[in-house]
Amino acid sequence: MFTKGDKINDRYEIIKLIGEGGMANVYLAYDTILERNVAVKVLRGDLADDEKFVRRFQREALSASSLNHPNIVEMYDVGEDNGNFYIVMEYIDGKTLKQLIKKRGHLQVSEAIDIMLQLTDGLATAHDSYIIHRDIKPQNIMILEDGLVKITDFGIAMAINAADLTQTNSVMGSVHYLPPEQAAGKGSTIKSDIYSLGILFYEMLAGTMPFRGETAVEIALKHIKDPMPSIKKVNNKVPQSVENIILKCTAKNPKNRYNNVKELNEDLKSALSKDRENEEKIKFKYPEDDLDETKVLDNLQDEIKENEEEIKVKEVTDDDLSKKNSKLTKWLIIICSAIIGIALLILIITTIFRTPDVRVPDVSGLSTSEATKALEKKGLVVSSDIKKDYTDEVKKGKVSKTKPKANETVKKGATITLYKSLGSEKIKIEDYTGKNYNKVQAELEVKGLQVSIDYKVVDDKSKYKGKEDLIISQSVEKGTVLVRGETITLYLPKILKEYPDFVKENYTLDEVKKFCEEYGITLITEEREDDSVKPGTITAQSRAVGSEIAERSTLTITIAKKSFAKEQEEMVPYQNESTNNNDNTNTSGETN
Repeated sequence: MFTKGDKINDRYEIIKLIGEGGMANVYLAYDTILERNVAVKVLRGDLADDEKFVRRFQREALSASSLNHPNIVEMYDVGEDNGNFYIVMEYIDGKTLKQLIKKRGHLQVSEAIDIMLQLTDGLATAHDSYIIHRDIKPQNIMILEDGLVKITDFGIAMAINAADLTQTNSVMGSVHYLPPEQAAGKGSTIKSDIYSLGILFYEMLAGTMPFRGETAVEIALKHIKDPMPSIKKVNNKVPQSVENIILKCTAKNPKNRYNNVKELNEDLKSALSKDRENEEKIKFKYPEDDLDETKVLDNLQDEIKENEEEIKVKEVTDDDLSKKNSKLTKWLIIICSAIIGIALLILIITTIFRTPDVRVPDVSGLSTSEATKALEKKGLVVSSDIKKDYTDEVKKGKVSKTKPKANETVKKGATITLYKSLGSEKIKIEDYTGKNYNKVQAELEVKGLQVSIDYKVVDDKSKYKGKEDLIISQSVEKGTVLVRGETITLYLPKILKEYPDFVKENYTLDEVKKFCEEYGITLITEEREDDSVKPGTITAQSRAVGSEIAERSTLTITIAKKSFAKEQEEMVPYQNESTNNNDNTNTSGETN
């Protein structure tokens, strides 16, 4: 941890800590050379020796440094100072989209579309640079005071053509925004980011995520199996055109989604246009339960077609051959025949002496000696270096798995590594109250626990103002020992919204309408004769001042209007004036 006044690389002077995460801490610092404030992300000291986290940290710098767009946080510098790995980036003086949603409950449709347009514009640049973000969520979206949106945290971004990322890496990111193909263990594409954008769009308009559960596995399964809930049932102000965009983004089958974010951006621009007011609910071309990709087959067919075109040769007539040099033709025929003969000979030899394939047997649950015998019986070589791992599925001391995995096909004579079970990993729970939930969640998930986030209503709102991310209680007591895969729930403060005094605070009707739209309240207006105040003044409200705002509730306000007697009284001067004008006109139409 750095404190105020410390310098990184003798250049970036620390001002204060502004954020803590499971992988890194973020500081506000002053660049003493360029004389500007910057944000410095520093890899946590306890992770600096972990090669996996260092690679992920460096990948963020490499990914974001190549991107230049107003909606992407700008990267300035990256380096290492006395064992501290750091990234220097643009300092954003704003709040996260998650904080905005928590504060507002949900956003207006026009606001959400504006944010989506900026996000798709920024991501289009990333995708054009062959970079998939893979962790789109409101915590990684910054909103400036002027409404400008900034995408941050390319910590688990990947190059589209990267070949060294494992299947495990392909499912990293927040499970609440996880595309079904990633939840099923498949790789990421640009359409994975589009799915996460759709979930984010839903959350902005609903104020809550579409899929929730007690464990990460439960939520992931919902992404794979459960249909996307209707946003119109949660927020009746959302038009069908906008719901169609969300449904197309979050289609289970990637073939039903937008082809790219530019296509999504164009659809968003016309979402509120009049010609889409009566739009029907979207119907998908491909079945939603068919997640198999056809790209490989399509590419194979294209390659076959290209090869057929390449091997086409122009037919040569006998007359043409007679015009060629006969000696050269004969030599070419001899050389080609020799090449074909050699190729056939090599093929025959390879077929005869080819090393046979062997399927690795499943030896989990056996002792190491039993597993070694079973593997050697198949003609495989067992490594003397036996690895160890924690598992709940295999008894301690027995073989838990192999590398390569069981049922994989390898060549006879291949080396197999055994893994011996250490049993269930024991994790002692601490008291996490008062700590940032992001950091605690990351630490516990790294240890193998399932972490669920929930909310509890608090009475003293002032006590928790600005501290909405701090844990106020937990489902498992301090000192309890859990094993990998078990669940702990962390509770955050839920601050209820209250009705203001529309009468005493002199709200206008337009201001009340805006308030109701913001919180999803149905507004009913009643007019009542009242000459004691100016017409249009709000004189009463049906909801008590300070009472809790419930979702989809109704508010009735009373608005003052002139009494009938007052209107008649004001009409008298006009009637008298009209009478006088008539008296001054004679029957001939001439004025006296």
